Amino acid sequence: MASRDPNHPNILFILSDDQGPWAMGCAGNPEIHTPNLDRLAASGIRFENFFCTSPVCSPSRATLLTGRIPSQHGVHDWIREGNMGDEAVDYLAGQLAYTELLAQEGYICGLSGKWHLGDSINPQKGFSHWYVHERGGGPYYNAPMIRNGTPVQEPGYVTDLMTDDALHFIGSHNEDAQPFCLHLHYTAPHSPWIDNHPSEIVDLYRDCAFESCPQEERHEWVNALWEAHDNPRENLIGYFAAVTAMDQNIGRVLDRLEVLGLMESTLVFFTSDNGFNCGHHGIWGKGNGTFPLNMFDSSVKVPTIIAQPGAIPQGKVARELLSGYDWMPTILDYLRIENPHAEQLPGRSFASILRGEEPGEMAEQAEHVVVYDEYGPVRMIRGQRWKYIHRYPYGPHELYDLDVDPNERNNLFDRGRHEEIIIQMKAALDEWFVQYADPALDGVREPVTGKGQLNLAGTSGQGRRGFAHS
Repeated sequence: MASRDPNHPNILFILSDDQGPWAMGCAGNPEIHTPNLDRLAASGIRFENFFCTSPVCSPSRATLLTGRIPSQHGVHDWIREGNMGDEAVDYLAGQLAYTELLAQEGYICGLSGKWHLGDSINPQKGFSHWYVHERGGGPYYNAPMIRNGTPVQEPGYVTDLMTDDALHFIGSHNEDAQPFCLHLHYTAPHSPWIDNHPSEIVDLYRDCAFESCPQEERHEWVNALWEAHDNPRENLIGYFAAVTAMDQNIGRVLDRLEVLGLMESTLVFFTSDNGFNCGHHGIWGKGNGTFPLNMFDSSVKVPTIIAQPGAIPQGKVARELLSGYDWMPTILDYLRIENPHAEQLPGRSFASILRGEEPGEMAEQAEHVVVYDEYGPVRMIRGQRWKYIHRYPYGPHELYDLDVDPNERNNLFDRGRHEEIIIQMKAALDEWFVQYADPALDGVREPVTGKGQLNLAGTSGQGRRGFAHS
């Protein structure tokens, strides 16, 4: 049957879409209803400083699977073409995913929900169960899905349907000898928000003040495509409803694990592909909510919870700086599975935090740890205090002192008082990317504008389409 051994657990990987780090009750937001995420956090560890590797969906999803940064795996923007039909592209061909290693170790791997890494028809990366969205998202009713290799239009609410499929997967493998690894990838709370969510959930927010989402003056870099600025209240109602509907469905899955007696033998990892601004910084969107592309914390931080009752400390808040590229080494370390490509990857395991071990080398180095982020030619290095953003080749660049300016209001780059810090951070940034970026897939020379990737990286200058342009 599915694993009942806490030392050899099943894996439930839940991924939301465009969820800001502020969009959970347990993260300190009293306005949003997320009782099931809150109970998950109470049963495990909530991570306050977990970062995506690129503030847009497809690159960060590819990193979570492969442990590679975008300039190693070549996905630098959301996948605009290559999902279906004769021109479908396998964007991760030849790149090892941790789910493939789990499958080799006897795990039954299933995917229910959003894929958005090209070729939606064919199961990939060790997944034997494959129920995915044809593209990356769209209306929540009549969604185009792939079931058993066949495109189907699903008339129901897609968040419910993805959960139904996940529950069927768990039930069908409950009596198997092998453990399972289930990826449940919601399209929620990605737009559209108005007239797309159950009315009884929408009604919860009719009288909400939305003080957690102040509508600031429109940022000068705002992408004109984002129309939510024109009707912020109705869009906030829909966004919050999308989160709450997803939370209710996560509750259905957690309840099923409890009924089947699988909670103590299942590691649950919840996170989002990227952050999101609902008026924060005067932006509606994520990294491509502006051009130049932005790296505000509200875009690059993601809500993250990991729980396994009895094995992982309960009710803890971890403040270490961690990133999506740390997930693959962590889960493999936690499961004690060897990774033959470990030395090629930038991430480090934080399994010691999950095991509740005494603070060791990671804690001692915490003040010196930095995380890196990229979105095409935009790159970020962020420590506990300082955050530096460099835009190749011409800028503009940004420097923030997060100790005194945690909301990133005061760009210190051109103030003339922090040259030494800028030189040090720029050198560290360059050195890190030289160490890990594949020159053939390096995003710093790609014309990424935030409007989607049309083909494989490195092809845009060879007569083939690479990225959509502004």
